[in-house]
Amino acid sequence: MNIIGLYNYWIVVVLMMIGFYVVIAHENLIKKLVGVSIFQTSVFFFYISMGKISGATPPILDDHYQLYSNPLPHVLILTAIVVGIATTALGLALVVRIQEAYGSIEEHEIQDQDTQDQMESRLEAYGFRKKHVLSVQNLDE
Repeated sequence: MNIIGLYNYWIVVVLMMIGFYVVIAHENLIKKLVGVSIFQTSVFFFYISMGKISGATPPILDDHYQLYSNPLPHVLILTAIVVGIATTALGLALVVRIQEAYGSIEEHEIQDQDTQDQMESRLEAYGFRKKHVLSVQNLDE
């Protein structure tokens, strides 16, 4: 079999790498969710491609057909699509909550705010007042 005959597997690899790159390269949480969705789509496409049998028919018993296709991969992918949509909806709800709590959906800004809050709480535990505490932004300047 030649390489062009395996085009669906090439599409799976390309989609998988695009999704993985988006998750790794971007700090925006919405973009990360889009990358995860692209990655999930590549997995769906992979399972559907593996379930395809050339020349096979749906599993309807008939004397004229000898080769049947297994419907289980397709049924599992339908379930996985529903789970993927639910996971994406939960992720978007968490992003909305993070936006409300931190005022940003950029990963580095959220980490900076967490670092600032941890530093302030540790200094308050040792008896320093908040007005005497230098912020991380002031230290950078």
